[in-house]
Amino acid sequence: MMVGYVAYLIIAVAVIIFLAAAIRILREYERGVVFTLGRFTGVKGPGLIILVPFVQQMVRVDLRVVVQDVPPQDVISRDNVSVKVNAVLYFRIVDAERAIIQVEDFMAATNQLAQTTLRSVLGKHELDEMLAERDKLNSDIQEILDQRTDAWGIKVSNVEIKHVDLNESMIRAIAKQAEAERLRRAKVINADGEQQAAAKLVEAGRMLATEPQAMQLRYFEALHDIAGERSSTVVFPLPVELLGQFMKAQGK
Repeated sequence: MMVGYVAYLIIAVAVIIFLAAAIRILREYERGVVFTLGRFTGVKGPGLIILVPFVQQMVRVDLRVVVQDVPPQDVISRDNVSVKVNAVLYFRIVDAERAIIQVEDFMAATNQLAQTTLRSVLGKHELDEMLAERDKLNSDIQEILDQRTDAWGIKVSNVEIKHVDLNESMIRAIAKQAEAERLRRAKVINADGEQQAAAKLVEAGRMLATEPQAMQLRYFEALHDIAGERSSTVVFPLPVELLGQFMKAQGK
């Protein structure tokens, strides 16, 4: 009787071990790449999966979006400026079979490819483009990475450049350039103001020349302003042409 209980216990333990090795439960965002005697036999999941112990093996694959930080890279721009640039990469697996079979470690491979692509793409642009056209650069890097990782069953959804770090000397040079640009704009605005004022004076002179009474009224208004200030000075304007006639008469 005791031997029978021991036999039943051994059988029960064997069944439990078999079921533990055979039953797998995959979540909604997981897939299982199944190998039978080392050969690929399919992708299963989600839900309950039954495997043959010691004959079939399964590799879990997460289909959620992966956020990966690209380490700072030393980049020399097209105008020979050295900067440090880092970025963040968003990607997910769309084909679990290729992600496991075609590449040994898809996470490391994608990260290394992102680093080299970041250096090569940014090296073709000038510093001003790196600072002002990040959206375009992000799109270019994302497109290149998406094409190269397609063979691994990976979809790169987005790439964002986080920081463009400059050394202190370059920051001072950019500050001087910005200051010079502001001074240039101020001088241009001042010159435009002088030009507009001169144009208005020319227009006013033409109007006064056509109407002599207007010039007389302006003369009276100027006298009124001087008298209102309680000044003892009275100004009588003389035409320049009249002074020219006097000079000619003295020369004769």
